[in-house]
Amino acid sequence: MTTLRLILGDQLNSQHHWFQDVNKHISYLLIECRSETDYTVHHIQKICAFFKAMRLFAAELQSKGHKVIYITLDHPENQGSLAQNWLFQAKKLSVKKIGYLLPDEYRVDQALSEAAADSGMEVEVADTDHFLTTRTDFGAIFSNRKQYIMEHFYRTMRTKYHILMDEYAQPVGGKWNFDHDNRNAWKGTPGVPELPNIANDVSDIYQMLVKEGISYIGDIKEKELPWPVDAAQAKQLIQHFIEYLLPYFGSYQDAMHTQETYLFHSRLSFALNIKLIHPLEVVKAVETAWKANPDDIQLSQAEGFIRQIIGWREYMRGVYWNKMPGYKHLNYFEHKRPLPSWFWTGETKMNCLRHAITNSLQNAYAHHIQRLMVIGNFALLAGIDPDEIDQWYLGIYIDALEWVEITNTRGMSQFADGGIVGTKPYVSSANYIDKMSNYCTSCHYNKKLKTGDKACPFNSLYWHFYHRHHDKLANNPRIGMMYITWDKMSSTVQSEMIQQAERYLADAEHL
Repeated sequence: MTTLRLILGDQLNSQHHWFQDVNKHISYLLIECRSETDYTVHHIQKICAFFKAMRLFAAELQSKGHKVIYITLDHPENQGSLAQNWLFQAKKLSVKKIGYLLPDEYRVDQALSEAAADSGMEVEVADTDHFLTTRTDFGAIFSNRKQYIMEHFYRTMRTKYHILMDEYAQPVGGKWNFDHDNRNAWKGTPGVPELPNIANDVSDIYQMLVKEGISYIGDIKEKELPWPVDAAQAKQLIQHFIEYLLPYFGSYQDAMHTQETYLFHSRLSFALNIKLIHPLEVVKAVETAWKANPDDIQLSQAEGFIRQIIGWREYMRGVYWNKMPGYKHLNYFEHKRPLPSWFWTGETKMNCLRHAITNSLQNAYAHHIQRLMVIGNFALLAGIDPDEIDQWYLGIYIDALEWVEITNTRGMSQFADGGIVGTKPYVSSANYIDKMSNYCTSCHYNKKLKTGDKACPFNSLYWHFYHRHHDKLANNPRIGMMYITWDKMSSTVQSEMIQQAERYLADAEHL
């Protein structure tokens, strides 16, 4: 029986069980299509990196003897969407059976399952062999709990896969979590090593995108795309991270600085999310390095990184599949303000936002604190519509796929889910940003002022946020102290800050 198996652009796992044996009756189909370039406006580096990785993966499969059909964006037979292309090629080849790997995004899962059901052909569906949990494991883990607490999930993963555990099934070092040790600001030392030499020529892809009229945001150097697009480059990044960055990662993972784009972050998220590497491969490499070099790599550094992979990454995916499709429509605070236009240019007088957004536009990247506590913090304080925030984050970051983006953005960042992901809104005044960065030292605004022409907008917006959402937040046990502080202020001070914030919100385009 002839079979046509569809492989998506984020399913480039050469170790998958499908590819271990060559079968002349099975063909693999990879597709570049408008349904994927156009569902939001993507960063140009993101589109180029996906297509480059897909083309290299197709060539790898062919070199191993597999039959591969590759449909480029400008292919004359391109039908525009994944499902239409898949069924068109299946009918063209007169196959009797079609197959696909479980998609990670709900919209793609729905499209492919509907197309398969309507195809009239035999259908095979397989797991991607990538994640440490299935779509349904998350619900089982929390079946007897009222809240989805990430720490519980993280400990479950640590125990199940025996990661950083001793012979008595207890966490090494006597603690599960060293987050308290992971909050240092970076003051210029230790020095940040140069990036590994990864430069991919995507000039042909870029020219095709321009010719096809694809809308995009951001910048690109066509012959110097610095993101890994095959497994070898991903492994190169792992080795570089472990040798040069891991010894400092945990301590400075929350730090921000105008002179450094990446600091000690691994930049592995894109490679992980398109499945060039397996999360356990990364985690085990880090754990092994810590065991071999405990004097150079402290436990807190290794644990801080591993928590991001088997804790937050898997946890966010679990929430996604447990709560979709309704999750993407949640708007707990009923925020409706539009994004200021400077989100697309970086042209704002607020230095922290100018730096974080410009960095995102130039590199398709910002690390988790820039995304959460600078960009997301402002959006939440300003009451930006989470629909607009979702689309911006989903488009601008190279590692953004809906399963990981929306739970981080609508959940962790915007608290639009009302507390499913986070137990409190993650907001701050200028104080936190100043503590973790050097952004405030060269800003137009004064971090110490709450009112006046040069007052940092974060200061008055912070209290305005708590004031306007008193009914929904006052009883939250994690932020009760904020309302005690607010209530101790005189009515005059409260009024001045509310008026200051409302002036800023009314003129958000010129902040």
